[in-house]
Amino acid sequence: MTQYTTNSFFGKFIEFRKWLVVMLVAILLLLVYKFLSKTDTSTTTVEYDTALIQQQIKNVGKLVVTEGHFSEVMTYKDQKKYLGDWLSFEKKAIVVINAEVTVGFDLSQVRFEVDSIHKILKIKNLPKEEIKISPDYKYYNIDESTFNEFEGKDYNKINKIARANLAKKINSSSLKTDAKKRLKEELYKLYSFVEILKWKVEIEGVLVDHKEQMNQFLN
Repeated sequence: MTQYTTNSFFGKFIEFRKWLVVMLVAILLLLVYKFLSKTDTSTTTVEYDTALIQQQIKNVGKLVVTEGHFSEVMTYKDQKKYLGDWLSFEKKAIVVINAEVTVGFDLSQVRFEVDSIHKILKIKNLPKEEIKISPDYKYYNIDESTFNEFEGKDYNKINKIARANLAKKINSSSLKTDAKKRLKEELYKLYSFVEILKWKVEIEGVLVDHKEQMNQFLN
């Protein structure tokens, strides 16, 4: 018949308590490690997202340009009269104007603010379109007289008239609309990228919930 001593029982109990304490300490250390790792990962993710967004901002920070070509023909006339209407001298010319026109938005003027705490990309100071007209003039059938010759002021007047006419053509064309469309495309790229990261976009102080809402800032 086997006999159990009191010392053997207490020895096993003490040994069990040691292992229990070791296991509890191990579990506690594991929980602390997971908590610290989770906190560190969150911070690292925000910093990583911020770096990606800043890089994407650099990619769209350029001049968005739409180009067009316009032509027109104008007849310029000027008349000098002397002695009332009894004596007059006329000068005239046919002017052909070919112009390269660019309409663009300088995105370097836009202010971007990255709110990493609330995960919001703030876009401010959206630029107005910049219109540049580069005309080329060719003069034909120039008719002038000694008493009414072409002068610098005539060429300046022709230039002014031509630019005014070109401005009307540009406004009635799709050039400015196409340029705004290009700007929207650039902002859409940025919006889509931020949306993938589960961030939000704020334009001129208004939080944007969907892409179509961005149109109100570009009209």
